[in-house]
Amino acid sequence: MKSYDVRVWGIRQRNSKTAPFQVRWTVNGKVHQEPFATKTLADARRSALVTSQRAGEAFDVASGLPVSELREATSPTWYEHACAYALMKWPASAAKHRASIAEALAAVTASFVSTQRGAPDRAVLRGALQMWAFRMVLDPATGEHVNRKDAEEPPAEVRRALAWVADHSLKVVDVAESDVVRTALRALSKTLAGKQAADNTICRKRAVLSNAFRYAIERDLLAANPLDRIDWPPPETTDEVDFEFVPGPEQAAELLAAVQGIGTRGRHLHAFFGCMYYAAMRPAEVAGLKRSNCKLPAQGWGELVLSKSRPEVGSGWTDDGKSYEERGLERRARKATRPVPIPPVLVAMLRTHLDEQGTAPDGLLFRAVRDGRVRSTEYTQVWQAARVKAPSAEEVETPLADVPYSLRHACVSLWIKAGVDPVEVARLAGHSPAVLWKFYAKLLRGHQEASNRMIDAALEARRDA
Repeated sequence: MKSYDVRVWGIRQRNSKTAPFQVRWTVNGKVHQEPFATKTLADARRSALVTSQRAGEAFDVASGLPVSELREATSPTWYEHACAYALMKWPASAAKHRASIAEALAAVTASFVSTQRGAPDRAVLRGALQMWAFRMVLDPATGEHVNRKDAEEPPAEVRRALAWVADHSLKVVDVAESDVVRTALRALSKTLAGKQAADNTICRKRAVLSNAFRYAIERDLLAANPLDRIDWPPPETTDEVDFEFVPGPEQAAELLAAVQGIGTRGRHLHAFFGCMYYAAMRPAEVAGLKRSNCKLPAQGWGELVLSKSRPEVGSGWTDDGKSYEERGLERRARKATRPVPIPPVLVAMLRTHLDEQGTAPDGLLFRAVRDGRVRSTEYTQVWQAARVKAPSAEEVETPLADVPYSLRHACVSLWIKAGVDPVEVARLAGHSPAVLWKFYAKLLRGHQEASNRMIDAALEARRDA
C-alpha cells in the first residue's frame, strides 16, 4: 500500500559503536528507521527522504521507501520481465503475432545486458530466447500456458545461453537509460546477419518494445515509457500510392492460363489463384475456403461467403501444434462473415475445380499434395513457374506480378479503375478505405497510355482556344 502521510523526524543519536546515528520516519503511522555510522551519512539520508516527501512522491507503507527507491530495490531483470510479458500476451494473440513478439523481444533482450564478455554465439542466443524463453507451451498438469524453458528440458547449448543472459541481464529500471535504449533500437534495426532490416520490420519490433515498456509501467516497474524521450523516430512509411505495376486483365488471364500448364498441381491451384484475382482474397482466406462457402449458379454471378482464414505459421506458435492457425477473418469479429460477389469467369473456374478435383474430407476446396493446408512454398513455386511462361522475357526481370499476392492488388486496382465506389471496394476486399488508398490503389499495366491521351486532349483543347 502507498501513502502520502509521511513524517520525517530529526536525526537521533543512540548508544552504538558501529552505527550511533539513526534516521526515523513514519509512513501512514508506521515507524521506520535506518542506522548510520556517521552523522553526515544520516543527514544525507534524511535529506533524500525529505526531498521525496516535498516532491509529492508516495511512500510504501510496508518498507517505508519512496516509490522510486522501492522500484529500484525490487526491480526484476529485463529478461525476467520480457518472459512475463511474452506469457501475458500469448493467450490472446494470434499465432503470427506471437512469433513476431518473440522475434522482437529476442533482439532487444540480447542487447539489454551488462557485458558481452562470455556471450554465446548471436544466432544461438537469439534462437534460445525466441524459441525457448519467449515461446509458450501448455502445462499438462494445470492446463495453463508456461514458458517453454520451464516446461521442457532445453538442449545444453540453449541452457547455457539462457543462463548467461539471466546472469547478465540489466534491471528494468536500468534499461530506461538513454544509451541503453538506443542500443536496443539499433539492435532491432538490424537483421541477424547485421544488415539493415526492412522499415516495416523495424516499426513492428519497435511497437513490441514500446508495449513491453508500457507493461512495465502497468507493473509499476517504470514511471514512464523511455521511448517517449528518445529522439529516434521510427522509419516513416509513405502514404503515397505504390506505383509498381500490377497485371492488367489480359496479363492476369495469361498468368492464370499458364498456371494450368504447370502439371497436376497447376491444375489444382488454377482456381486458387483465380480466387485471389477475381475475388481479391488473401491466400489464407483461399486456403480456408470450403464448398459450403460457395454459391455457384450455372449462369451469371455467384457469391463466396467468407468466414474463415488459415494463416500459415510455424507449429510452435499454435496451441494445437498445427502449421497454420484456423481463425476468423482478418480485422473482423471472430464469427463475422464477408460476402463477396464473384463474376461468371470465377464461378466457372470453381465449378470446374469441384468437378475435377472434388474437396478434401473436411470440405476444403484446396489441399496440399499430401493433404492438409496448401503451404505458401507450394503455391509460390507453381506461381513462379507460371510467371516464366506467361509474360515476356523482359517483364520476368521486373517486379510485375513477382509474388502471388500481386493478384489481390491487381483485383482491387481493377475494381477502382472500373469506377466501383471505393468504400464498396474496401468492404469487398476486407479492409478500411484508408488501407485501400495507402496500399492497394495500383496503376494497371497499360492504362498510363489512356491517361496520356486524356492529357494530350486537354492540352490540345487549350491550344485551340
